[in-house]
Amino acid sequence: MSDKITNELEELLQANVVTTETAEKIREYFHQKKEENHNRLSSIFGILGAILVGLGIILVFAHNWDNLSRLIKIILSFLPLLIGQLLCGYSILKKSESTVWKETSSVFLFFAIGASISLVAQVYNIPGDINSFIISWMLLSLPLVYLLQSSIVSLLYIAGITYYGCNANYFTYPSTHSFLYWLLLLGIAPHYYQLIKTKALSNFTLFHNWFIAVSIVICLGTIAHKNGHLMHFSYMSLFTIFYFIGKTQFFDQQKLKNNSFLIIGKLGILYLLLLYSFKWFWDKSFYKTDSISETLLSIEFITAFVLTLIAAFFFYKKNNQTNFKEIYLLELVFLMNIFPLISGYEFSIVANAIVLFIGIFDVKRGIKLNHLGILNFGLLLITILITCRFFDTDLSFVIRGILFITIGLGFFLANYFILKKRNRNEK
Repeated sequence: MSDKITNELEELLQANVVTTETAEKIREYFHQKKEENHNRLSSIFGILGAILVGLGIILVFAHNWDNLSRLIKIILSFLPLLIGQLLCGYSILKKSESTVWKETSSVFLFFAIGASISLVAQVYNIPGDINSFIISWMLLSLPLVYLLQSSIVSLLYIAGITYYGCNANYFTYPSTHSFLYWLLLLGIAPHYYQLIKTKALSNFTLFHNWFIAVSIVICLGTIAHKNGHLMHFSYMSLFTIFYFIGKTQFFDQQKLKNNSFLIIGKLGILYLLLLYSFKWFWDKSFYKTDSISETLLSIEFITAFVLTLIAAFFFYKKNNQTNFKEIYLLELVFLMNIFPLISGYEFSIVANAIVLFIGIFDVKRGIKLNHLGILNFGLLLITILITCRFFDTDLSFVIRGILFITIGLGFFLANYFILKKRNRNEK
């Protein structure tokens, strides 16, 4: 605790503003906060040190590799692995309460596993590809997450399987197609659940919220095979599910930066709506398929159907508590998954109307709550919609200019009146 706070606390004690018991609690609070900051910095520098040391060892080996005998190569291949295991064993037995030791040693061993696999394969010319290497590396590293409760290794694992999902589907498509990513993702689920239950406000949980959400968004497209043009249905339902997860009691009570599901869900829905508002987007719509029966049995359609059912369940669960009296228009957008079967190309008109109503609703909500962020978000959404129509309509430049001037004035006046209202209330 700083000298300034200590002096002020003593002054409050002498003035009988706080009791001795309250003063002790304040001292204990600031002492714990100082310890947490110290441990956080120690963890960061320890992890960075472990990464740099591991990479440095690999570079030293690589520089002199061709001049070494096979025996020396094998010894050096397993040496980082042995050192990492000894450090992890020491952390478990002697430093079980130290987050710094556990995270640092587990990160070192994580990279040592990858280095040992690649070095041994190089020495004995073992054939393989990058996909099998990443799978082996991630599966061998996964126990570290649970043995040492290492959240950094967990994040590295998520990044690794995400790269695998992209490489096995996007980068080498159509020669390879794999769904193994989804099984690998389940491997980290227990650790993530434990973080949410025990360390809901920690930075590790924050990063897991973002890593997992972004990873799923990136890899959902790997499901696409012959009917990839249907994947926007799956993404619409996925973003809706994310939105409802973000509105659950656990996430809704946290800071917005921690609520990756709400942010990605809402922005994802609006992004797809803006795509839907273009007529060219429907050039590869449901009607462009060669065989309706083949489409209905495709993995893309089945995935979209299942995700839509899950989104409907979340919608019912959230709004049933309020007897469906507080439904936000954004929450109904996932139902558009069935509308294209009826509306076809002209659904772009409906999408325009939905985006406009959402923008107006957010503007009204921002004014009502005296919240500049919500207000400006609604105005920005309307501006983006008008900008989109700027490129695909035949309106004259005069009308377009008037629209932009109107929106600009709306930004200025809305912010001005809210700030004026705040100043009036403060007085």
